[in-house]
Amino acid sequence: MMSEKYAVEAKNLIKVYKTGDLEVQALRGLSVTVAVGEMVALIGPSGSGKSTLLNILGGLDRATAGYIGVMGSDLTQLNASQLVEFRRKTVGHVFQNMNLIPTLTAAENIELPMAALGVKKDARHRRVEELIGVVGLKERMDHKPGELSGGEQQRIALAAALANDPPLILADEPTGELDTENAMIVVNYLAKVNKELGKTIIMVTHDPRVARAASRLLRIQDGVLVTDVAPSEEAAPTQANYTDMLKARLTSIDSQLVSLDAEFRKGVITSDQFVDRQIGLKRTRDVLGDELHRLGVVH
Repeated sequence: MMSEKYAVEAKNLIKVYKTGDLEVQALRGLSVTVAVGEMVALIGPSGSGKSTLLNILGGLDRATAGYIGVMGSDLTQLNASQLVEFRRKTVGHVFQNMNLIPTLTAAENIELPMAALGVKKDARHRRVEELIGVVGLKERMDHKPGELSGGEQQRIALAAALANDPPLILADEPTGELDTENAMIVVNYLAKVNKELGKTIIMVTHDPRVARAASRLLRIQDGVLVTDVAPSEEAAPTQANYTDMLKARLTSIDSQLVSLDAEFRKGVITSDQFVDRQIGLKRTRDVLGDELHRLGVVH
């Protein structure tokens, strides 16, 4: 059972993709928590596992192993139909490519998720009016996506993601196809939704300016979480600060390994639990050690 204070609680997530005889491990024992009402940015190099994590959080993909709790639901226990219901009611998705239906107006695109849930027409129209006001585009509600700028389309996509009043918004590179000005407008609306509507927001981004709108930056590399900092710390870190942080994490992991060994010897945990946790900690330690080595630091 996950804690009520967490919107997301992931423990030792592993995701393996198989293509023929080839196996690719996208997540390698990743653990993370996100509090209810937080706005968090996932950052890191391409192929690091950011979008994979987002897809698992949103019920679009399943983890190979590990625990994933989202807004009180244990996703590892949900069947296919329960996952559909989870996606409709709990999560709003904002994608890089907007995902709007080109033949529908802005208002109709926002209305569509509510129609799928069987919301009555009058209630749908009231909600559309409310949401199109939230994203500041009332005068554009009868325009089709092709008649809107990229930034306006993404704001309509955000309104559509909010249609069923989900507690969690997942945004995968929401500003990836926008110029700087429109990118900042969209991220400001995301921040507004977070602060004024109390939505938990997790977004993947490569843009440092977009990332700094979040309250926490989670850097993922090679399928594990390597740093968890406030934007001010990430914005202009000196190498000394960064290496000190990496060393402190290594020291903490070594301490956890010693404690883990003691727990096993006392019979507090089973051999399977010991092996699983030890593997996860050692993988994280290897990633941190590689990062220090890349920086030319001997540890």
